[in-house]
Amino acid sequence: MNRKEVAALREAAEQGEAQARCQLGAMHLTGDQDGVSRDDKEALKWFRLAAEQGHLLAQQNLGMLYYQGKGVPRNGPLAIKWFRLAATQGSVHAQYNLGVIYDGGKLVPADPEEAARWFRLAADQGNAHAQYHLGQGYRKGRGVPRDERLAIQWLQKAAEQGHAQAGLQLGLMHESGQGVAKSLPNAVKWFAMAAGKGLAQAQFQLSRMYSEGRGVERDDREAARWCRLAAEQGLDQAQQNYGCMLALGQGVQEDLIHAYMWLELAARQGNAVAIQRQGSLAEVMNATRIAQAQARAQQWKPGVRAG
Repeated sequence: MNRKEVAALREAAEQGEAQARCQLGAMHLTGDQDGVSRDDKEALKWFRLAAEQGHLLAQQNLGMLYYQGKGVPRNGPLAIKWFRLAATQGSVHAQYNLGVIYDGGKLVPADPEEAARWFRLAADQGNAHAQYHLGQGYRKGRGVPRDERLAIQWLQKAAEQGHAQAGLQLGLMHESGQGVAKSLPNAVKWFAMAAGKGLAQAQFQLSRMYSEGRGVERDDREAARWCRLAAEQGLDQAQQNYGCMLALGQGVQEDLIHAYMWLELAARQGNAVAIQRQGSLAEVMNATRIAQAQARAQQWKPGVRAG
């Protein structure tokens, strides 16, 4: 949008056009248009004017500003007020956000039943995050009666939309037979989906299944590959396992320096097994190699490929 178009939009907003006011507010949030500065307070002003005219998106955005504390101090009751107005007009995002607020209990007292009610409304509209929360609610009996069958139903709806946490939970439930017939191949299927989305815990679980040959043919190379991906995200269990793989040459070439490095990283997080294995590994390494491993551990950062 060029400056002339922005000027026309601003004029329409100043004349009271709700859509123009909402659009101008959105532009001030990003500041990526000519003649419009990034200014949360200006965004708040225009969203409020449009919201007071009943504009759904403006109500939703105004609620988010109060929720996040952008352009105004964080205010739970006002966030709820504007989210509720948008939610009653059918805004799935506002419905989900209300669920999050009531479930979290940070801005207002926790109310699991009210959270579940809003999650259900958003879930019925296909919101994957709401479906996941509702599924977890049924699994734990939080805000709704405990019902593992319904938990599976809602988690699967979310997972089929690519929700990684839902996929991980489904994998664990299929592996244990919780709320569904035990199926190791299905557990692998859902772990793989979530692992492919980059979820470290799912990558670790998938590595474990390959390492143990559960639900899939044993494959030490695949086990090591997925374990390394999880380790690189900082998951201590994966760091410990990958360190052991490197020490044994299991699925990867033996490398004691990097093995010690990964065990060191896991040990720093309090992983008791890593501490024990690190001590055993130190007995077959000289001081120079241990110092090299410790230096690499000191330099390592999450997401960095190393050994």
